[in-house]
Amino acid sequence: MTSKIKVDNINKVSDDSNIIKKCGTTTTIGSGASNPIVVDGSAVTIGRCGGTVALASGATQTGFGRTGTVDWQTTSKTATFTAVSGEGYFANTSGSAFNMNLPAGSAGAIVSVADYAETFNSNNLTIVPNGTDKIGSQNENAVLNTKGQSVTLVYVDGTQGWINTMDSTSNVTGAPLFICASGGTETTSGDYKIHTFTGPGTFTVNAVAAVCGPTRNNVSYLVVAGGASGGSTTIGGAGGGAGGFREYRAPLSGCYSVSPLNGNPGGTSITVTAQAYPIAVGAGGASGPAPGNPSVKGNPGSVSTFDTVTSAGGGGGAADNCAPKRADPGGSGGGGYGASGTNAGGTGNTPPTSPAQGTNGGPAGGNPSNYANAGGGGGAICAGESITGNFPGGGPGGNGGNGATTSITASPVAYAGGGGASADNRAASRTGGDAGTGGGGQGGDPTRGPTSGTANTGGGGGGQHGPCAPNNVGPAGAGGSGIVVIRYKFQ
Repeated sequence: MTSKIKVDNINKVSDDSNIIKKCGTTTTIGSGASNPIVVDGSAVTIGRCGGTVALASGATQTGFGRTGTVDWQTTSKTATFTAVSGEGYFANTSGSAFNMNLPAGSAGAIVSVADYAETFNSNNLTIVPNGTDKIGSQNENAVLNTKGQSVTLVYVDGTQGWINTMDSTSNVTGAPLFICASGGTETTSGDYKIHTFTGPGTFTVNAVAAVCGPTRNNVSYLVVAGGASGGSTTIGGAGGGAGGFREYRAPLSGCYSVSPLNGNPGGTSITVTAQAYPIAVGAGGASGPAPGNPSVKGNPGSVSTFDTVTSAGGGGGAADNCAPKRADPGGSGGGGYGASGTNAGGTGNTPPTSPAQGTNGGPAGGNPSNYANAGGGGGAICAGESITGNFPGGGPGGNGGNGATTSITASPVAYAGGGGASADNRAASRTGGDAGTGGGGQGGDPTRGPTSGTANTGGGGGGQHGPCAPNNVGPAGAGGSGIVVIRYKFQ
């Protein structure tokens, strides 16, 4: 029969400290930090097949050698430091350049470092050898100056010193699935981001989708120019034309409601790349002085732009039969003015785009009695109204043309309405033309003054007539400023 020794603990005689202790499922060998354990034999096996041998936290090992790897320190370095053999570091030089000092060289020592923020190209990391140690046979500093670079150095001997055994000149990054951009007023609607510019700015694309084809980088947009002001004259001024309206719904920007002027298909598509895109938002045409003699034609609106898309400013409303006070062309044309004759309104969609960015202003409807019937300014969808016929004592003003409605901002909004024309000031019962939907201004009449186009709609301003009542003595309505909206899928 085999002999057995059965005990719970084995203790030292001198101080009764444990040499072997069994507590529950754990067996502890050793009697304290100052007492080494020596296991002698031609072969020593620790652990069992399929088991794990763990090094206690804070403990170190010697004699096992290294496998060419390091323990990476996950707190990045931001200033000069001294490396420790067996460790890898993430060096963040985004704030400034600094040094990594190597430890004293000993055979098998190993150190790694990687570019944390991909800024080694602008702020270098300098590797400094210890004393007379060498880096690649030279007792000189090594400078890492490549974006995304990482190196692993192993100390071999006094001849070569530290030798680089692994060098990567770029970091591997995940390919983005969607556009990442900034600029303007940013809002979201589900998985879609919307950038709204009500004044000049920059749309900055920081990253674009790297997979699934170019349609992921195709953006929706709305570009509306500034509307024009109405005309001012002693009898009746025409309405200002709306700013040009251009819209495009990209395939992956969601199924929101678009206007009839949506340019997909057939319009101008914009596929963005990682760069900055300047945005111009056109101002509305300023109103002229109060009407008098001479009369004052409306001022045109200014263009709005995004990349290759430009919308033209609205055409000024007419103030006289004769050039240069006739209606102007533009995104939408200004209304015409005429006494004892007809004069055309300004031509819309000038310069021409596809789909058309606007319509014509309403022509003047003069009559044999020499009364002026001014036309309304053109809107994005509908032309300005013309008032025809004989109105003894003076006629009403033509209505502004209606604008276009889109839900690119996640709710329906109308833009680019034409300005209404003023009534003939000699007939107190006549009314000024109505504003076109989409921010157009109301035309003036003997009891009220004209109104301006609404800001950031591109609406045309209302026309004005001569002062004949204390309720209406001001200038014509100014044009409304434009707007640029960009939309895309961001998640």
